[in-house]
Amino acid sequence: QVQLVESGGGSVQSGGSLRLSCATSGYTYSRYRMGWFRQASGKEREGVATIDHTGRTKYEDSVKGRFTISRDNAKNTLTRQMSNLQPDDTAVYYCAADDRWWLPLQTAYVYKYQGQGTQVTVSS
Repeated sequence: QVQLVESGGGSVQSGGSLRLSCATSGYTYSRYRMGWFRQASGKEREGVATIDHTGRTKYEDSVKGRFTISRDNAKNTLTRQMSNLQPDDTAVYYCAADDRWWLPLQTAYVYKYQGQGTQVTVSS
């Protein structure tokens, strides 16, 4: 049974930082690209970042320099560090996994396996 269990998230003030974790099981983690997407209230889902099995990363333009995605293939975990958070970053954040390497960052929300999501709220 595939599981992606998210933790972290919460509420911070503008300029603050948060760390999100994603513990995975039930599939060969090291062979999958991991993705990160978010959905703000009333808006469409948006790909935030991806990391492939080698650790190569891609980021959506608005989060470059502020968000970092990393993985530990020995522990089957994904870590997402967010800094200098802004009110526009308020959303539910999801981790996701897929073995279709050709899927672009923008479609991370269609990845085969997804976590339950965690709320991030940034106040001004």
